[in-house]
Amino acid sequence: MPPASSVPLLDLQGQYQPLRDEILRAVERVCDSQRFIMGPEVEGLERELAAMLEVAEAVGVSSGTDALLAAMMALGIGPGDEVVTTTYSFFATAGCIARLGARPVLVDIDPVTYNIDPAAAAAAIGPRTRAIIPVHLYGCSAAMDELLAVAGKAGVAVIEDAAQAIGARYSERPVGGIGTLGCFSFFPSKNLGAFGDGGLVTTGDAALAHRVRLMRNHGAERGYHHAFIGGNFRLDALQAAVLRVKLPHLEGWSEARRRNAARYRELMAPLVTRGLVTLPVEPAGCRHIYNQFVVRVPRRDAVRAALEARRVGTQIYYPVPFHLQECFAYLGHRRGEFPHAERAADETLALPIYGELTDDHLRYVADALAGAVSAS
Repeated sequence: MPPASSVPLLDLQGQYQPLRDEILRAVERVCDSQRFIMGPEVEGLERELAAMLEVAEAVGVSSGTDALLAAMMALGIGPGDEVVTTTYSFFATAGCIARLGARPVLVDIDPVTYNIDPAAAAAAIGPRTRAIIPVHLYGCSAAMDELLAVAGKAGVAVIEDAAQAIGARYSERPVGGIGTLGCFSFFPSKNLGAFGDGGLVTTGDAALAHRVRLMRNHGAERGYHHAFIGGNFRLDALQAAVLRVKLPHLEGWSEARRRNAARYRELMAPLVTRGLVTLPVEPAGCRHIYNQFVVRVPRRDAVRAALEARRVGTQIYYPVPFHLQECFAYLGHRRGEFPHAERAADETLALPIYGELTDDHLRYVADALAGAVSAS
C-alpha cells in the first residue's frame, strides 16, 4: 500500500529530485551569463525540439496560449474571420480566437477520443473560415488525415493545438508537425514541463516561422522597427535551460506513463466488463502519451468524492464546454447542441498517471475506483 495511503493527481518532486543538481547548474549557468531573454539557451532548445519533433522550424514562446496567438497572428487571422475548433478543451483554444477578434466556430467531439469530430468540422466550414484548430486532447492525436482532407478541400490552414501532446504520434509522425503550424505548452504539469510558463510554435514553412519570430517580439525584425503589430511572446532563457535538462528524459517519462496506462487497463478490466468504467482509447496508428488518464464513469461527482475520501487525487477536465461558457454567450449556442461534449463534461474524470507511480500506487487507485463506482 502507498505511504500514507494517498496518491496525488500529480507529484513533480519524483521527477525533479534526480535532476535537481543538473537543473540548478543550468540555472546557475544562465544567471552567470546574465542573458535572460532569448539568447543561446532558447536557440539551443529550439534546435533540440525541432529535431525531436521532426520539424524544420521550432520557435520558443512564452506559453501555450501565446503559441496559439502567435500562430494565428502569423496567418493574419483577425476580425471578420472564423476559426473552426472543438467546444471541449482548455479555454485558450477558443479564447485566443476571440481575443484576435475572430469568431470561434464550435463543433462537437468524437465521443470515444474526445477530439474534434472531422465530419462536424467539415460541416462548419464557411466562406469566412481561415483555419481549423484540432486539439490533441489528453495526449491522443486527433484524426489528422480526415482533418487535413477537410482543410485542403476548403483551402484553410490547420493549427494543431498540441499543448497536451508532446511526443504523441499519428501515423508515425510526431503531432505538431502534421498541419500548417503546431502549438505546444510547457506548463509545469505537462509531460515536458518548465518551472513556469513556456511554449513552442512549430512549422515546416520557413516564411511562417519567420513571421512567428517577428510576432513574439512586437513584430520587430530589428530594434524599434516594426513590420507588424505583434506581442511580447518571448521565451525566458531560464525556462529554456530547465527544459534542455529535461528533454533527454521525455521519451522515458512518456513510456512510463504508457506502461502505467497499460497496467491500469489490466487492473480495471473487471470494471470495464461490468460496464462501470470506460477507459481511454488509443486509436490504431496513434501513440498516446497520456498527459492525462481520463475515465468515464456514471455519477462522476459521487465517484470523485469517494476517491478524494481515499486520498486519491482527481481532476475534472473540462466541466463546462465552450458553448456553455458565459463569455461565449454571444455565439448563440444552447445546452443540448453538442451532446457528446456535454456528456464528457458530466462523466469524465482524470486519475493519476505520472511515470513515478509504483505498482502499489496503481493498485491502490484501481481498488479505490472499484469501491467508488460500486458504491455510487
